[in-house]
Amino acid sequence: MSLLSENVIPGNHGKIFGTDAKEMEDLIKIQKAILQIDGIKDVILNTDIFPREITIHFSKLVTIENIENKVKTLGFHTIPKGLFEL
Repeated sequence: MSLLSENVIPGNHGKIFGTDAKEMEDLIKIQKAILQIDGIKDVILNTDIFPREITIHFSKLVTIENIENKVKTLGFHTIPKGLFEL
């Protein structure tokens, strides 16, 4: 694995994650949980598509595993989409 595949580097484009959560209430719980992670600027929910997508913007280097583990505590999963999606 590499720095880019295991971490998210801060930038204006953010990182998109897919999630298995379907209900708006669950997505809001995930959003609040992710915002608690140090280095997260904002979390944008995309409920127009399935599986649902979450775009996360960062202020510093954050590990993908940290995000995945935070969401797992709520009973859901997140999977990063692509290495350099804009």
